[in-house]
Amino acid sequence: MISNAIKEGINGTPNIPGDKSISHRSIIIPSISNGICEINNLLKSEDVLHTLNAFRSMGVKILEEDSKIIIYGKGLNSLKQPKDDIYLGNSGTSARLLTGLLSSQKFNSIITGDKSLSKRPMERISNPLSKMNAKIQTTNGSLPLKIKGNNLISCEIDLEIPSAQIKSGLLLASLNTKGETRITEYKVTRDHTETMLKAFGADIEIKKTDIKKVIKINGGKELKSKNIDVPNDLSSSAFFIVSALINHNSHVVLKKINNNPTRNGLINALKKMGAKISLLNKRITNDEEICDIEVTYSKLNGCDLGPEFADLMIDEYPILAVAASFANSPSIFRGLNELKVKESDRLKLILVNLKNCGVNCKVENNDLYIYPSEKYEIKNNVIQTDFDHRIAMSFAIMGTRIGPLEISESGSINTSFPTFKDELNRLGGNFF
Repeated sequence: MISNAIKEGINGTPNIPGDKSISHRSIIIPSISNGICEINNLLKSEDVLHTLNAFRSMGVKILEEDSKIIIYGKGLNSLKQPKDDIYLGNSGTSARLLTGLLSSQKFNSIITGDKSLSKRPMERISNPLSKMNAKIQTTNGSLPLKIKGNNLISCEIDLEIPSAQIKSGLLLASLNTKGETRITEYKVTRDHTETMLKAFGADIEIKKTDIKKVIKINGGKELKSKNIDVPNDLSSSAFFIVSALINHNSHVVLKKINNNPTRNGLINALKKMGAKISLLNKRITNDEEICDIEVTYSKLNGCDLGPEFADLMIDEYPILAVAASFANSPSIFRGLNELKVKESDRLKLILVNLKNCGVNCKVENNDLYIYPSEKYEIKNNVIQTDFDHRIAMSFAIMGTRIGPLEISESGSINTSFPTFKDELNRLGGNFF
């Protein structure tokens, strides 16, 4: 699949899919709640469909009617032991959240994944869960996981690794655990799980200070279902935002985008670089901040981003690195160690692929340095993705400016944005 440089710009209103993080939680939480939940705009990507199939395999009635997903939840202890292993494909979110949820069930289960997911570290969730008396056996620290259903004990846990997936796994385990579990985080992570749990009636209390956030949850309280309208995904929007910023004669408007303040670091970073971005029609839906985003081609400046930005936008650094490659001065992105343990070693792949595109860049102590040029001479037009969807899409956008680039293993894009190629082409891209 090759992405060619374009001349006429990227223009229009792309159809952005539903938010992936919220889509996962929109399946998990209603499945253990009481009542019927209608979900509008659920992302139907491979990752999310693995979560959906996992709960079907555990006896949850899930139907699709008139483009909506309808979940018939029957409470915290309504899940049944699946007949087979729970296969989650490439989805790290599914794996870590389900590890927490399943550790408090009455039955045993095994979680497996594809080759990529099976390399990702799972002790970061199994170790803190062990403090709650969870019985989890990893395979050399990774998948497959063997989970023995157990009565967990409430306790106090400090999050040593700032991760919404770890926090969410602990919260889901706490729902079915007697007593008060207290989780303390010292860096900002996505708050979709605690936001949705509160909306579904969990006995949860959240207190924030300048240096920490404490979440207290009393287990055993049944959740009550409510309908969910999933906003569109900011992470998926990022590729169209940057494509408009770096290509002359471009203007895009993105509708109904999730603008949660725990994950909108990309917008703040791009504005710091001088991007012409306007947030319009701000509103609240299902306790999440939503807005429309207007973007126009911009002459970007380089910037120095501290590690605090990584807490708000770790998934967006591949596409931000593409944007920085067309700025008028160097950029430094600091504290990117978490990029090494995503679907791939993204920090390595950003460096390798930028260099192959002719970009002068380096990594020192987990900090990425990018020295842009007015013109790039491609050294190797085959983009290595290691089946990572965000690397694939980021360098497809790179190709709109300097292509042609050949994106290897581009099928990975289906894990989060199945219609990406069609939408990019519809707005003026040349991706085939």
